[in-house]
Amino acid sequence: MPTISDVARITGLSKSTVSRVINNHPYISSQKREKVLKAMEEIGYYPNPSARRLRGHTSNTIGVIVPRIVNPFFSYLVNSIEQEAFKNNYQVIIFQSNDLKDKELYFLNLLKNRQVDGIIMTSIENDWETIEPYMQYGPVLLCNEYVNQSSVSKVRLDQKKGAYMGTEHLINKGHQKIAYCTGGLFAGYGRDFDRNTGYQKAMDKHQLTPNPNWIFIQRHSIEDGKKVVKEILSMNDKPTAIFSGSDEVAAGIIIEAKENGLKIPDDLAVIGFDDQPLAEIVDPKLTTIKQPIDEMGIKSVELLIQMMNSKDSMVEEVQLPIQLIEREST
Repeated sequence: MPTISDVARITGLSKSTVSRVINNHPYISSQKREKVLKAMEEIGYYPNPSARRLRGHTSNTIGVIVPRIVNPFFSYLVNSIEQEAFKNNYQVIIFQSNDLKDKELYFLNLLKNRQVDGIIMTSIENDWETIEPYMQYGPVLLCNEYVNQSSVSKVRLDQKKGAYMGTEHLINKGHQKIAYCTGGLFAGYGRDFDRNTGYQKAMDKHQLTPNPNWIFIQRHSIEDGKKVVKEILSMNDKPTAIFSGSDEVAAGIIIEAKENGLKIPDDLAVIGFDDQPLAEIVDPKLTTIKQPIDEMGIKSVELLIQMMNSKDSMVEEVQLPIQLIEREST
């Protein structure tokens, strides 16, 4: 394994100079800094995070990976994370993956390079086998995202229960032809998969078989919701209700449905997920599954700081409550 001595030998600089570069010492010339960083990259040398923590060399910076900051759910979540981090003398850097695997890995490399002390991942694009090796460089915590792995700390909700509650709510309202919108695929793992499973479980319990044409995958925005309605209107066999894994998508569905003369909920009942402020602005007001966003952000920061300050590796899972908020759209 490469050491600081190897970097010093390759660059022709002293170990103390290399150390000052690694620790962002202000009185180092740009030429020496560039020389050291280039050598570190070439031989794959990265400072030992545990040793640096023991010496007090931390950046007091938390990285937060979100898929899209324009999604209000993630905006509110980041707001909660940033405020709690600031109270604890940490700054926050926001990384937007745009659902791209390469961008996610680029941001994880900042943990490897010790530019952040820990990372909160609110979504996952790569397979866990690809992400897990980065945990040797510093704490990684999953927030609002879930993988069935015992090696990683999580702050999560019972997504399966939330989707089950929402779907059964529509069934109890008399609906049998229930469409479903998901932000991911209908198979795989993680938050979206758990919601898919909850939807399917409720349908199975009541011996209902969803039409494959009523399953809409990778829908994230208001515009996506509008497109869903346009697709439904072209069908011969139309659903009477839609469960959406996003308040944004649900809002788009309501807007487009009304523009096409449909009455909500008489012609089409709609339920969302998150309970964003948008849910009370849209007309009619949106029935949704409430996620405690503020508490999620606070707990994530509290747990990550514990992990960063612990000399030993620690893994903990926190599960927060979830509830159905019934409004006018169902």
